[in-house]
Amino acid sequence: MLTLLFTLIGISLSLMLTSNKNIWTLTVSQLSFLLLGSLFLININVNSFYLSNDTTSTPLIILSFWLMPVSILASIGHLTNNSSQTQRTFAIFIIIILSALTLTFSTTNVIIFFIGFESTLVPTLFLISRWGMQQERIEAGYYFVFYTLASSLPLLLTLIFIYNNENHLSFPLFNSVPQSNSSITLIILCLIAFLVKVPIFGLHLWLPKAHVEAPVAGSMILAAILLKLGGYGFIRLTTIFINTFQENVSNILIPFCCWGGALTSIICITQTDLKSLIAYSSVSHMSFMIAGLSTLTSWSVSGGIIVMVAHGLVSSALFCIANVYYERTGTRNLSASRGIKSLFLVLPTLWLLFAAANLGLPPFPNSIGELFIFSGVISNSLTNVLPTIIGVVFTGIFSLIIYQQLNTGTLFTWNTLSTYLNEREYLTLNLHLLPLIVLILNPNIITL
Repeated sequence: MLTLLFTLIGISLSLMLTSNKNIWTLTVSQLSFLLLGSLFLININVNSFYLSNDTTSTPLIILSFWLMPVSILASIGHLTNNSSQTQRTFAIFIIIILSALTLTFSTTNVIIFFIGFESTLVPTLFLISRWGMQQERIEAGYYFVFYTLASSLPLLLTLIFIYNNENHLSFPLFNSVPQSNSSITLIILCLIAFLVKVPIFGLHLWLPKAHVEAPVAGSMILAAILLKLGGYGFIRLTTIFINTFQENVSNILIPFCCWGGALTSIICITQTDLKSLIAYSSVSHMSFMIAGLSTLTSWSVSGGIIVMVAHGLVSSALFCIANVYYERTGTRNLSASRGIKSLFLVLPTLWLLFAAANLGLPPFPNSIGELFIFSGVISNSLTNVLPTIIGVVFTGIFSLIIYQQLNTGTLFTWNTLSTYLNEREYLTLNLHLLPLIVLILNPNIITL
């Protein structure tokens, strides 16, 4: 882990020294080599200097290293007209986020986890407010900061309180000896930061605004990786209060998340903005994921990890394709973009594949993870069957609506600015499809 972190620091230093024409070539190539190094974590367990990896953290670390160079590839198109200093700053912010994610997913100390968890705030805020699409990006930045900071302060106070009682903040020790007498208020204050970060329904208002205004790299990083910080933190912190959580909190949180996921999937049908629709889709999937994780069964936790990885790949791909449409039409409106499919040969096929993966159609890994989650949720209480069915049905409906509206209709004359996908865009989309195919063939590599 230290090797990965120090290498990221070296990449940042090399970016400051490289020539202007080699910024993107150097960044993508170095991060790609670092990705190859992270793949060895599948078979190696590292444990040194409060850093380690296990079956929960390793898939998310590899996902982070996989999608960071992909997000940079997707951003090159709209950044090439900026100054070299702006491009250099953008690349450094991406590397800072990746370093914070690596630290968060690999640490065994709760305070270091909290520092890494919060370190993603500032660079992500700059991505939204500096490279956002419209003037509303400042308001989206306010929403993002307010929700994150307001939920993180109770978490910090809770961690200080736990340290005063337990005299340690080590995840392995909490796994061995969890707290036995924790108040419900303490658990809620501790977990609220992760429920906001995921986010679940009711705490999600910042996410559509941030996604709509963020550049394509910001949307891909938010959906693919930063939202998974909430799920990962939820898994880790529930082990501290596992007994009290199962007895008092899970019975309330599970039906709330199930109904929240069902309502959000219905809201998706009313959206006309493509990026807003994909953002609400993430809220629906993550709400059901938190409901499954709240059961704390091995099946549900395995399913939650599979959903986090699969959803990260699929949602990132959907935002990437949405950016392809936006760069050619100048709008994200679903109706205005219809008919552009006749300009492309392969893009409608990729739309169909990722839409099918988003709705959880077999054999995509999303279906495997959701099957595990729904089995745990329904076994917890049969009353959860109704919202689960509603969520599954409407997820399929709005996923097919995206494909139908963007790939049917007559061609407008004003949206024919560019008629072909370039090699960089094909490579970006195929790099999302490749790991999905690997997970279809061998889903065991990300299960507990």
